[in-house]
Amino acid sequence: MLIRIAPHGRGVRRPLHTWLKRFALGIAVLVLVPVLTAGIALRADYAGDYRDGTRTRGRDALWLGHAWVDGRKKDTDVDALAARLRGTGLRDLYVHAGPLEHDGTLPPARYTRAKWLIGAVHRELPGVRVQAWLGDQLDTESADGLDLTRAASRSAIVGSARGIIDAGFEGTHFHLEPLHSGDRDYLALLDRLRALTRDRGVLLSVASHQIDPLPALHTVAGALTGHPKYWSQEFFGEVARRVDQIAVMSYDTALPLQSLYGGAVAEQTTLALEVTPESTDLLMGLPFYHETKPGHIASAETAAAAVRGVRLALGRQDRDREHFGVALYVDFAATEADWTAYRKGWN
Repeated sequence: MLIRIAPHGRGVRRPLHTWLKRFALGIAVLVLVPVLTAGIALRADYAGDYRDGTRTRGRDALWLGHAWVDGRKKDTDVDALAARLRGTGLRDLYVHAGPLEHDGTLPPARYTRAKWLIGAVHRELPGVRVQAWLGDQLDTESADGLDLTRAASRSAIVGSARGIIDAGFEGTHFHLEPLHSGDRDYLALLDRLRALTRDRGVLLSVASHQIDPLPALHTVAGALTGHPKYWSQEFFGEVARRVDQIAVMSYDTALPLQSLYGGAVAEQTTLALEVTPESTDLLMGLPFYHETKPGHIASAETAAAAVRGVRLALGRQDRDREHFGVALYVDFAATEADWTAYRKGWN
């Protein structure tokens, strides 16, 4: 097939594939220019020197696996953990005590060794608090999962938190996903949990999704794919105002280079600092795991790059903020290089 064009009165014949190539080139430019612009911006966020005062405030946290409360860990393991953590800014341990059932309940049999662990940590690491990490998959993107729209499910979660507190945990750390931005049922749940934890004198802590850096683009993309990865900055602030601690899962970015990933962490830190109340502990997640999978390139998402991004953003945005720290994910996948990056880069 040929397309006839007659400029200046003279016939010119151009093949259809030439116009298709030009069309494809135009589309590529429209896609690549924003991508290149974003890349330049992230590299800029990752550049510069540290400012004084961008070290640990002694409010850091570590996610621990389920083996600590199901009988697999022993006193010698606590001794080794204590040796690892002494001299750092670690203050809270989020110990996996779940998962919750899809109806919101939590069988006590899942954390039978909780009292042993709490007592051992208090003995070996005075001042370190042990919180119960409770999570589940929500039904927001599949038919199978916990349904927060059900009042009975929310009530059951509150009951599970009450059982955790009765077992001696010093806080409840909730990690529910995929949790879509603007979920009012989640906010209602947090209101009820906050009333309980305040009455019992323990902490309410949550893990959060990342904040949308480009609302117009990512909001539309999320609507089209059915998987909105990000929270709006406004929703993040609403959650942060309802809890004692909020830990940003600042990993799984799919970025291919440390400089880009570190820049993204700096951007997330800035966005979170802007809307988190001074009284709430804001913790930025550090990737202490090395599985390469869709969304996570282990060679790019390093603890060292994340620490650098956190420190740069803290120095630019709010270096005097006291209620701030990092959260290390996760103990059973951590390497010596991860611990070195945390100790040397942040402590």
